[in-house]
Amino acid sequence: MFSSRYNMNHNKLVVCFMMVAGVTCWLISCAEVPITNRQSLRLVSDSELNMMSLHQYRQVLRQSKLSTDRQKVQMVRRVGNRIAQAAEQFLIEEGLRSTLVNYRWEFNLIDDNKMVNAWVMPGGKAAVYTGILPIAKNDTGLAVILGHEVAHAIAGHGNERVSQGLLANLGAGTLSAALSQQPQETQDLYMAAFGLGANVGILLPYSRLHESEADRIGLVLMARAGYDPREAVPFWRRMNTIGGSRPPEFISTHPAPETRIRNIKSFIPEALPYFKKRR
Repeated sequence: MFSSRYNMNHNKLVVCFMMVAGVTCWLISCAEVPITNRQSLRLVSDSELNMMSLHQYRQVLRQSKLSTDRQKVQMVRRVGNRIAQAAEQFLIEEGLRSTLVNYRWEFNLIDDNKMVNAWVMPGGKAAVYTGILPIAKNDTGLAVILGHEVAHAIAGHGNERVSQGLLANLGAGTLSAALSQQPQETQDLYMAAFGLGANVGILLPYSRLHESEADRIGLVLMARAGYDPREAVPFWRRMNTIGGSRPPEFISTHPAPETRIRNIKSFIPEALPYFKKRR
């Protein structure tokens, strides 16, 4: 009887300790998302995440064919750099100048007309696939895409997704521990978190929140860079017409088309003054 009671009390203490530890971890590992002010979980250091991002980025580039179309490459880099500069200026104005050290922006165009996708990794390494350019049509359409993807980077969505995955699927509290104990599983998780591998659905409920945040922040970034945020609506209408039975990778985890466009319309008044100020 005493042993049973002792075990029960011991188990309760363990559970309480774990709960306290979890709450403590949450309190010390939260960061605020710019503009939306949502608290997000970040268990991974920026240096760890950026190191892995750079490794994965180089691997993707080695396995891909880079575009040799000078005009298209220049467009991607021109628009990307303008969005990146707007993002950095925004962070400075928000008192986050110290975070600029985490970004080393680089924009490359991958020659793959079947891939309708674009992404920006933590740290600012970015890729656009040629398959999305006909939908972008011009610099402003591309600014919608890259504004959205750069927004993911400065909002820390990558850190949050990896942190959630570490806790939920690998039982590890740090990226270095997961890499040492389960290197392949950790790499697969990382690739899935950034849409670079098979979508296993681990973080789908969270990614829709991230996508909506990136839409909102991205409109502000493109407007600050001098691109009309109102052009986001026709861009997403064009994107939604090509989905078919299987949506492009770029929108596979996004909100439903009409919901997304309705939300974007509600975000435009927030972004538009920045664009008008640039004119």
